[in-house]
Amino acid sequence: MSVQVAFAAALCAGGAAWVLGGRDDVLRRARLMFAGGAPPPASWEARGRALLDPFRARFGWRLGREVLCLPAGLLLWPLAHSVLPALAGAAAVPLAGRWLRAREREAAVEGRAAAVTTLCSAVAGDLRAGLAPHAALAGALGREGWPDRPELADAAVLLLAAARFGGDVPAALRSAAAQPGAEGLAGAGACWQVAVDGGAGLADGLDRIATALRAEHAGREDLRAQLAGPRSTAVLLALLPAFGVILGTGFGADPLRVLLRTPAGLVCLLAGGLLEWAGLAWTRRIVRSAEDA
Repeated sequence: MSVQVAFAAALCAGGAAWVLGGRDDVLRRARLMFAGGAPPPASWEARGRALLDPFRARFGWRLGREVLCLPAGLLLWPLAHSVLPALAGAAAVPLAGRWLRAREREAAVEGRAAAVTTLCSAVAGDLRAGLAPHAALAGALGREGWPDRPELADAAVLLLAAARFGGDVPAALRSAAAQPGAEGLAGAGACWQVAVDGGAGLADGLDRIATALRAEHAGREDLRAQLAGPRSTAVLLALLPAFGVILGTGFGADPLRVLLRTPAGLVCLLAGGLLEWAGLAWTRRIVRSAEDA
C-alpha cells in the first residue's frame, strides 16, 4: 500500500509540474514586437516543456490536468481492495482531457469575442481623439493586453505587424477573423477598407460593430442563464449514486466490496455506468440543440 501511495504522490507531483508549464513561444514573440527589444529569458517551465515538445510532436502527447485521474484511481485502489478504480482512472484520462480541451476552446472563443468588442471600442475612441488609424490600432492592441493572452497572441502579432510597418490592415483583420470568436474583425476590416478607399467614418463603423457584438454576447449570456437550471439538475442527478455509495459506507454496508468484488455488483456497476453516460449524453445533446437553435 505504501508503494502505491508513493507512486500516486509522484504522479501528482509530475502532473502538477506538467500543468504549471506555460506555452510561451507565441506570447514571447508578441511581447518582443511590442517591446521592440530582446526577448525575456525563458522560464524553467518553458525550458522543460521545450524538451518534451519533440516527443509531443512525434507521439501526439498533450497531457494536462486530466493526468490527475491516475493518482486518484491509485489512491482508491487500496481502499476498495480492487484494481478497477486504477483502471477506471487510466480510462478517464482521455475522456477528461477531451472535456478539458473543449472547455479551453470555449473559453478561448469567448475571450476572443470579448476582446474584439473592446478593441473596436478602443480604436474608435482613439480615432475620435485625433490619432491616425494605424497608431490607434497599435496603441489599442497594447493597452487591451492582446500580446499577454495566449488566445490572442497570434492575432496580435499579425495586426501589429500590419499597423506598425504599413501593411495591409484590412487583410490582416480578415485573416485574424478566421479564428473562432474573432469573426467581428472581418467587419472591422470591411470598415477599414471603406474608410481608406472612400473616406467614410471609421470610428462610427467600429462603434456599430462593437454594439452589435455586445448585443450578440448579451443574447448568449441570457441563453446560458436559462440553460443553467437543466445543466445543474443533470449534474446533481449524476452525482447521486456516488453520494449513495458514501452514505452506505458510513452505515457500514461496504457497498464498494459489493460493487467491485461480486459478480452481481459488477453487473450493476456496468449497467449503472452505461445509464449514467446515456443520461449525461442525452442531456448534453438537448442543451446543445437549444444553444445551436
